[in-house]
Order: sequence, then C-alpha cells, then structure tokens
Amino acid sequence: MSNRSSIGSSQTLDPRLRAICDLSVPAVRQDAGRHEYDGLVQDLSPTGIEAGLRALEAVTADAYRDPYDEALSTAATRALRVRFGELELHRVNPLVHIENLGVTCYVRPYAAEGERRAARLQHLRLWPDAVAGAIESLDRVPALVARGTLPLARQLRSDLVGVDEEVSGPSGQALDRLVAHLEGTAIRGDPSAALGTSILGRLLSASESAEVDVEALWREADAERQRMRALLDEACQRIDPTASTAQTVAALQADHPRADGLLAEATELTAEVIAWTVERDLVPYGDGECLVERMPGSLSGPAAMISAVPYERDAPASFYVNPPDPAWTEHEQEQWLRVYFSRAFLPAIVVHEVAPGHFSHGRALRRSPGDVRRTLLFDSFAEGWAVYCEELALEEGFRAGDPRFAAGVALSALERAVRMLCVIGLHAGAMAEREVDLKFRQDAFFDGPAARAAVQRCYYVPTWIRYTWGKLAIRDLRARAQAAWGPAFSLQRFHTALLDLGSPPLGLLGTAVERG
Repeated sequence: MSNRSSIGSSQTLDPRLRAICDLSVPAVRQDAGRHEYDGLVQDLSPTGIEAGLRALEAVTADAYRDPYDEALSTAATRALRVRFGELELHRVNPLVHIENLGVTCYVRPYAAEGERRAARLQHLRLWPDAVAGAIESLDRVPALVARGTLPLARQLRSDLVGVDEEVSGPSGQALDRLVAHLEGTAIRGDPSAALGTSILGRLLSASESAEVDVEALWREADAERQRMRALLDEACQRIDPTASTAQTVAALQADHPRADGLLAEATELTAEVIAWTVERDLVPYGDGECLVERMPGSLSGPAAMISAVPYERDAPASFYVNPPDPAWTEHEQEQWLRVYFSRAFLPAIVVHEVAPGHFSHGRALRRSPGDVRRTLLFDSFAEGWAVYCEELALEEGFRAGDPRFAAGVALSALERAVRMLCVIGLHAGAMAEREVDLKFRQDAFFDGPAARAAVQRCYYVPTWIRYTWGKLAIRDLRARAQAAWGPAFSLQRFHTALLDLGSPPLGLLGTAVERG
C-alpha cells in the first residue's frame, strides 16, 4: 500500500519534514493544510509503520539553522518513535485508523471544488487498503477501547452518502469489515484498558518533549478542578444567592437560542470577540475574516470547530456551529442546546474558537517563519491556548459585570479539568470507573449517557488532558515572563513571543521567555 498521492507534489518538504509527515499524514493534512497529501491514506499496517520508522531513522541532514526549529523537529521525531515504535499505538487504538480514513478536510474551500472532490474520491477508493492494514495491526485492542471507538467507526458510513457505487460499494464493505473486527474485539478483547503510570508517563513525556511526573500532574488537575469549582460557585451566587450551584447551572442551561437562531447569535458574538480582542491589543495579528457557518454533515460530531490552517489559501476562516439534528427527538434537540449552546456557555465557545483563541492563533501561524513551525503543530498548545483565552477574556473584562459569562468560563474549564483528572486517575489506577462516572456527573454536570461516554473517551484518548495541561503550562509561563521581564511585561509582548513559536510542545514553551 502506497502513501503517495498523484494529486499534489511535496517539493517544498525537506527530507526530515517529509519523513515526519509521512508518519503523520492525517494530522499534517487536516491541521497544517499540507494538501500534497490529499487523496491518500497512510500505511498503518505493521510493515508500513516499520518502513516509516526506518525512513525516519535513515534521514541524514544538517541541523536546522534556528536551534528552536531543530528542537521542534527533534521533538516531533521522538514523539513518533514512542507513539509507533515503542508503544505501538497503531496496534492498540482504533482511533489512529479511524482518523486515517476521515475525509472531513475536503469540505474546506482551500481549492476548486472539482479538485477537492477528486481528492476525496481517491481517498475513499483507498479505504479497502487502509482497512486491511488496520485489521492486520489492531491485535492488542482492549475491549473497552473497541467499544468506545465503535460509534466513531460506524459514523464513517456517512462519508459514503451520495458517492457512486463503484467507490461506495468496496469502501462500504471494507468499513463493515473494520466494524465487525471492532465488534468482536469489544467482546473478546482484554478487559483492562488502563495504560498504567509508566506507559502513560512515557506517552505524555514524548508527546510534549517534557519529563512528566504523572502523580504531580494529577494533583495539578485536582487543584485546578477545585479552583474552577470555586469560580463557578462564586459566579452562581452572584446570579442567584438563594439557589444552589446545581440549580443555577440548570437554569443557565435552560436559557439558550432556538436552533433556527443559533447561527445568528454566534455571528453577533464572533464580531464582538474579534473587535474586543483587537481593541485590547491581546494578539499580534487582528486581521482576517471569520464566517459563521452551519457544520457540514460530514463534521457532525463536535458542537463547534474552526478551520484556520497555515498552508491553505488566505481566505475567510469558517467557524462551524452544529445545531441539533432536526431528525432527533424534541428532547434530544433540547439537551444538545442546553449542554453546548446556553447563553452562558456560548460566549466562552466563541472566545475559544475565534478570538483570541483558535482563529487568532491561525492568523499567527500563517506568519510563522519557515516550514518547520507551520507544519509541526502540537495539540496541547493549540487547545491549551484556546482554553487559556477563555479565562484571559474573563480577567481582561470581556462582558465585565455579567456573572453568566464567568459561570460559562468556569463550567468550560471545570469540565476540562475533570477530564484531565479522570484520564490520569483511570490510567494510573488512582480512580475506579464508578468514581470517574460520578466525577463527570457531579463536577462537570454531565447527564448519565454523557458521563458514560466520557468514561470511555478517557480510555481511548489518553491525551484528552491536553486542554487543561496546555492552559496550566501557559499560565505558568506567563508568571515566568512577568518575573523575567518586570515592568517591560505586557500581554501583547508575551502573546506575540508565544505565538511566534507556532504550536509548540509544552516542553519548548520556555523559548518564548528566552527570546521575547
């Protein structure tokens, strides 16, 4: 199975970047916009991974001129060695293969529609090869991980809707084989899905180019959970001093736009947060346009997301908002709006996705010097930055005096702190499943099905801690910058130095203080 495409060339990639990207195809295509990888799947079979790792080790090239770029490339290489060579996640986690099959990036208008359609069809034609490699690799999947990822695999069926039988027939049959394999594994797989402290620590350390003390990280997560719960309690007392926090949260969730008015409210909020961010001079670049659009059908999973990637043409970014499916029951639609789009929570989402969050970060990524910083993007910084920006907006006076915004920020951060606490607790053996389920219900205000789904996700996304972990790392770095720069410190200076690094692993964040 080849991982080359005839749709684009990659002449701009030097040998080191090429070897890294060849082992990271879904990520560099989706997140960096490296569309020379359009129309292909990565070879995730055992022999394909072995060949990719050999190619990675065989690269001989001079060090990059900038020591930071050299460190960034080294960090990405080390992460791949651990991910695929040492921990063999392609044998353990179906999500690696599900992401490889995904065709969502072709929705974005980065090229002519006909070119993107051709790339998507070529990608779908390769599903049988990709599934064959997935089934060959996936021989160590725990039952709970198979059970948790099955809905994601089944959801891929929607990508074949409207596709000619010539493609959808073989590809659909291949997907059926993958689903059947996971269904069998969900019954016969290892009942234990916990990685253990040692493996979790190795994965997190390699992912972020930092030495991780898992127990210390767990304590940090619990401290952040308590801090955010106190912030939520305080905000709820300001809203209604006669009610409990749970009662006030329920009342806030009940106040949400109608489904047919959601995009209009999100559009108004988008304009508001962009103008406020520019006025406060919080980020280095306040240009660009951000359009609010309904989530395309093939992106039906998340409540909201944005496309603002460095290698796509500089066009208006799309902030996708996902109203409830009209085919759902009235109760299901109401629950979706309550949980994700209350008028307390929606402003925090828009700050996170747009400004000074992901959209603003995307504007900076376009100016990052060189291919290394624009291509090698680490999720913990990207998501940590966006969550950091939610509390930053609160600190800097966005909607000052409105305790509903403070409550929304606290709810958002509290949920993510609970995720971090529970992921580490489960994998390190410090928490039982029933404790994790209860923690999501009591502290994150999840209902029963949502709590159970969150428990499963803790198992198959052990890096789900990245939102809070990244936020805490950025806040710690800001304190370091304030101490080092003294009176010369400003948020604009700090954020500019930070975003100049691209989307770095947390272990390299200190470069911002050194160079800022």
